[in-house]
Amino acid sequence: MASLKDLRNRIASVKATQKITKAMQMVAAAKLRRAQQAAEAARPFSQRMDAVMANIATALGDADGAPKLLSGTGDDKTHLLVVCTAERGLCGGFNSSIARLARDKARELMAAGKTVKILPVGKKGADVLKSEFSSIMMKTVDLREVKQVGYQNAQDIAEQVLAMFQDEEFDIATLFYSEFQSVISQVPTAQQIIPPQIPVIEEGAADSAALNYDYEPDEGEILDDLLPRNVAVQIFRALLENAASEQGARMSAMDNATRNAGEMIDKLTQSFNRQRQAQITTELIEIIAGAEAL
Repeated sequence: MASLKDLRNRIASVKATQKITKAMQMVAAAKLRRAQQAAEAARPFSQRMDAVMANIATALGDADGAPKLLSGTGDDKTHLLVVCTAERGLCGGFNSSIARLARDKARELMAAGKTVKILPVGKKGADVLKSEFSSIMMKTVDLREVKQVGYQNAQDIAEQVLAMFQDEEFDIATLFYSEFQSVISQVPTAQQIIPPQIPVIEEGAADSAALNYDYEPDEGEILDDLLPRNVAVQIFRALLENAASEQGARMSAMDNATRNAGEMIDKLTQSFNRQRQAQITTELIEIIAGAEAL
């Protein structure tokens, strides 16, 4: 049985931990609002970018001059998995859920005889995946010094991915991130970005009117500019969604940790009081017994 001094030290230690988790919860709550606003503001732009590309791609049809970024290489032997996670932990299952989705996809592709390459963005995802896929992992994109994610960060990642595609190092690229829904709900998402999965616009649809436009310059030249830009936009959106999801997950995890610490303090305090009462009772019995002996 722990002594009173040990119990007192444990109570003090848990109280100190509770202060830390409470402070982290408040910091995450403060950062969450701005991160959530940024993620929600990026969604309409990326969605509209998809719609514009769908219109132009549909107008272009199956022309032989379609850019490779749109039509693909015509093969699917080599896959690049861009796995975006956080640089720091203490955010519940946020990082592990994204890494798990990427791991399942990699296993599925390798079982089908495909070649897989993994580009980790964020230290935590790389730490989870390297135990099994260290031989196919590329150098981790480090964003630890970035206080607030900007478009330039996504542009740098996109340039690396596009350079690999131009060098024919992969055929299909898939982006993994967590889409923010609420503080307690973040959905791990896989999105194919090269070649993009563009929805087919049917006649009579709301966006079908754009098919009647005449483009200047022609559709192919517009797509040559839009397609690389779209890769950066989708990566930027993924980074923003991750930033909001990370803060939401951390806020929820630290709230649970704070409450658990409170429950542990109550139990330890109860044990301390019982043991102290038992010790006082024993001392009183000894005093009374000694007095009667006299």
